[in-house]
Amino acid sequence: MTPARPHLVWDWNGTLLNDLHLVVACTNAVFASEGGPTVTADEHRVRFRRPIADYYADVLGRAVDDEAFGRLDKIFHDAYRVGLTTCELAHDAVEAMAAWTGSQSLLSMWFHDELVPAVGTYGLAGRFARVDGLRAQVGGDRKAESLARHIGELGVDGRDVVLIGDSLDDAEAALSVGGRAVLYSGGFTDRARLDASGHPVADTLTHAIHLAQTPPPLSADHEVVALRVGVSGQ
Repeated sequence: MTPARPHLVWDWNGTLLNDLHLVVACTNAVFASEGGPTVTADEHRVRFRRPIADYYADVLGRAVDDEAFGRLDKIFHDAYRVGLTTCELAHDAVEAMAAWTGSQSLLSMWFHDELVPAVGTYGLAGRFARVDGLRAQVGGDRKAESLARHIGELGVDGRDVVLIGDSLDDAEAALSVGGRAVLYSGGFTDRARLDASGHPVADTLTHAIHLAQTPPPLSADHEVVALRVGVSGQ
């Protein structure tokens, strides 16, 4: 039997969309509202993780409960909306999407009602088999459940999924459905952390496509990676 062709799921923020500078600025607006420190882009890439409430708590040095996170999440997104017009796609995003010959879709943890028109604004309407964003009032959670729903709506077997994203949470989500991940170093996570995960890492999106098209070796390494990412919780 011929194996199914892999289906590619793209991450949006920090992957196809080059919005690191804006995310760091908005994150600092959150910290400033709490009298917290300012983080640089490099510091953000080293410390960022999901759930985002845990990241905020780490930097602020105190617990961030659901009520506090809801308030901080609003501060973040109000600032993000104002600055979004300053963001462009990653330099080789269009080339990378065109290089993939199979089906591809987009899954973001940004609000769905804002994501869909934004995708059109960047000239990508019709590019994806499906576009899904967050359908909740407050974000910040992990991606695994959203990915399971996303591929369920597509009718895609998780074992046929390759996810290209910029965070360890993307990798954890891919593994949770039986798929695999290629991690992009140009986004929200420090390269050293990505390398330590054991997943393939690319410095450009076109190289990420090459890695996504390369079948993984048949070995026990996948199980080791799954254990490592599951333990990290990031």
